[in-house]
Amino acid sequence: MSTVLRVDIRDRLAVLTLDRPGRLNAIGSDTARRLTEALNDVRDDDDVRAVVLTGAGQAFSAGADLGEIESFSAPGQFRAFVGRLTDVYALLAAFPKPSVAAVHGFAFGGGLELALACDLRVAERGARLGLPEMKLGVLPGAGGTQRLPRLLPTAIAKQMILTGEPIDAERAWQLGLVNELAEPGGVLAAAEKLAAGLTAGAPLALAAGKRLIDYGLGMDLETAIAYERETVSVLFATEDREEGLKAFRERRPGEFRGR
Repeated sequence: MSTVLRVDIRDRLAVLTLDRPGRLNAIGSDTARRLTEALNDVRDDDDVRAVVLTGAGQAFSAGADLGEIESFSAPGQFRAFVGRLTDVYALLAAFPKPSVAAVHGFAFGGGLELALACDLRVAERGARLGLPEMKLGVLPGAGGTQRLPRLLPTAIAKQMILTGEPIDAERAWQLGLVNELAEPGGVLAAAEKLAAGLTAGAPLALAAGKRLIDYGLGMDLETAIAYERETVSVLFATEDREEGLKAFRERRPGEFRGR
């Protein structure tokens, strides 16, 4: 029986693999529950500094589990289902440790919404990314209509959402939705390499940097800069700041402990 989600911890990385290849890694309630548990475990593990999300088999994820959705007999059941996905994606987006999505094959619907909740994205050449819900008479319901326009030009995001048509990885990279392109078969290695670069940073500064960017985008510039000033002042008092300066003077990598 599939474990739905596999967790592999190595080299300061937690690699979370959607593990329903026979269903193209469709995301259902069980996946949302396991992903929530895994993220909570990883958050408390000081040996893990970054997260990589990928999918087993031919694709990252085909999206929400339509089989589970078709079993619902009342709107409230669907609302609760969407809430489970929305909650775990919000947990990932606000996670104090940086995350990288490794996309191959395709990331559609709830699968793309999962990738959008990550901080960075690496995609295999030829992969397709899209929100096809319009073709089913609905709309993305787990953050897609809100996160995509924050990562793409508004007109492009509207086109993807309102037509349901996907774009390929090369186009996504040109638009800035994807940070790096990988050759076929190499997306996980490329994502792990990108994530490994993040693990070299000081944990408190990484978490603060995520907050500054994400929260600051919702503030006016003056307020955001004041928020930045206060945050940096707090970081100045940490042990990691002292270690960083010492390492710089000694011309060596810093040995940060998140203190």
